[in-house]
Amino acid sequence: MKETFDFYNSTSIKSYNLDETIRYQLKMLDGLDAFTRRHSENVANITCRLCENLGLDKGFTIYCTTCAYIHDLGKMFIPPSVLQKPSKLTDEEYEIMKTHTSIGYKMCMNDLKLRPYAAGTLYHHEALDGTGYPHGVVGNKIPYEAQIIRVADEFEAITAKRQYKSHIGIVDALNILIEHARPTPIKDSTDLKKRFFNPHVGKIDPKILKQLFKVVIDDTEYEIVARTDYVDFLQKEIKRVSHAKRFYDKHQKAKTEEKRKYIEEEAKYYLNANEKLEMLPQMLVEFEAAAEARKEHIKKLYSEVNQIKKLRI
Repeated sequence: MKETFDFYNSTSIKSYNLDETIRYQLKMLDGLDAFTRRHSENVANITCRLCENLGLDKGFTIYCTTCAYIHDLGKMFIPPSVLQKPSKLTDEEYEIMKTHTSIGYKMCMNDLKLRPYAAGTLYHHEALDGTGYPHGVVGNKIPYEAQIIRVADEFEAITAKRQYKSHIGIVDALNILIEHARPTPIKDSTDLKKRFFNPHVGKIDPKILKQLFKVVIDDTEYEIVARTDYVDFLQKEIKRVSHAKRFYDKHQKAKTEEKRKYIEEEAKYYLNANEKLEMLPQMLVEFEAAAEARKEHIKKLYSEVNQIKKLRI
């Protein structure tokens, strides 16, 4: 039995009957590099879950999820030297990277089938406090689908393993987003003018972020169940192999060839295909180590859930 777990379960997406038109939009992802495509798929899955938790209707959820799938479409035209750079971007390179929003918007507007989803590509890096890009749009002037996608996009980008940074834990990632949901201290009068509409908002909507907490808790609890099931499987294997190892021990002590062959025949009832008697000691060690490692990981997941439940915006 092979342990499998996909943190971004796509069940929610697959529950919808995506028609031919929507499949056309999703095909556009084929032009993206593998990392950006995976990122886009993860953002779409999270976006779908956020829409469901926010109680949005099915039509808007499908629309918003599709926008999320193609939100980074403009990265097709960002130079690989910038898009795939293994280290942190320079200020100049970051300015080039930022153009993917406007490029993606133009691509959508130039294609009748993509045009309805253009808002996601243009606005998903805008911030409620006006500090986002490409236009510094503020508050409810940012389409709601883009506000949702931004939360999903930031979370996925922070937690994903990048070439130029180490992996950041989920709780730390959520704490970063909490800071983004809180008002940024105003430095001077120029800063105040930039955010004159409402200096008491942050970059992202706290209501959307709260729903992300629920998504993460649900997924973590699902992972706990999946890993617990696998530990149960390992425990059964440990019991089987432990019993079979008794035959190995007898085999080692047997003084005649006839006795050894008899033991080997008896042991076959406890061995799976391709397993041999001499493999049992090492198998037992590996199964026990695997079970202990997963038990420790499950403890960490429980701790993680408890920490998330205590988070406050």
